[in-house]
Amino acid sequence: MAQEPRAREGLDTLLRALKLPIFVELRASLAARAETEGWRFEEYLHQLATHEAQDRKRRRIDRLVKLSGVPKDKTLAALKLDRLSTPVRRLLPTLCEGGFVERAENVLAFGLPGRGKTHVLCAIANELLLRGYKVLFTPAYRLVQRLLVAKRALALERELRALDAFDVVAIDDIGYIQQDREEMEVLFTFLAERYERRSVMISSNLVFSQWDRIFKDPMTTAAAIDRIVHHAVILEMNGRSYRDDEAGERLGIAPPPVERDTSNSTLAPQSERNA
Repeated sequence: MAQEPRAREGLDTLLRALKLPIFVELRASLAARAETEGWRFEEYLHQLATHEAQDRKRRRIDRLVKLSGVPKDKTLAALKLDRLSTPVRRLLPTLCEGGFVERAENVLAFGLPGRGKTHVLCAIANELLLRGYKVLFTPAYRLVQRLLVAKRALALERELRALDAFDVVAIDDIGYIQQDREEMEVLFTFLAERYERRSVMISSNLVFSQWDRIFKDPMTTAAAIDRIVHHAVILEMNGRSYRDDEAGERLGIAPPPVERDTSNSTLAPQSERNA
């Protein structure tokens, strides 16, 4: 009997060495339950393995969330769905499932400031994280500066490889950056590298006809748009300003009724358009 504690300690040491902390934590309590409920050994082992797998998934998602930079409060549950157009609301559940990521398609959200573009992209990103996708959320200016620093350090290729590890890169407010040629070139290089290989999600207050403000050169602008749109879902955010309505609510002013959008302005994924 004196050997039993030493045997248990030795077993726990082996389990920790095998990186099975939940086995160590639940081994004794599940063994007692197995004895009480008459489990076979396979059921006992299955229960331990299930708890271990669930804990690993939880810890992996926690790591992905911390790495992503996605605002935690901008979730699907917090999104005011009644404020969105019908096409956008219909597409959201499908986008949150992540099929577009598997197909290396893009999601583009266009609209004036305050229309919920960032929240919609973040809501999709948070759902993708829960499904185990590796997502990076970054303001456009920060991404450009990151690439520019890498280029000047002769490490752009290495930086692009690091970004390639993300299944999705969500670029917020691309319309607000006014770049010089060097900045434009690194952004174009990034988009070209991900073309048909990895997904991007982009929010912008500029429609495509105004993207020459971003890329300056007409040929580069056309090439960038072609790569982004080729496999893309476009979300047109044309409702009222969230910020104006929230300001009105704080002042006790009720917002006007939501206008229902019955147009079919939202493009389907490339795979569906070609069907």
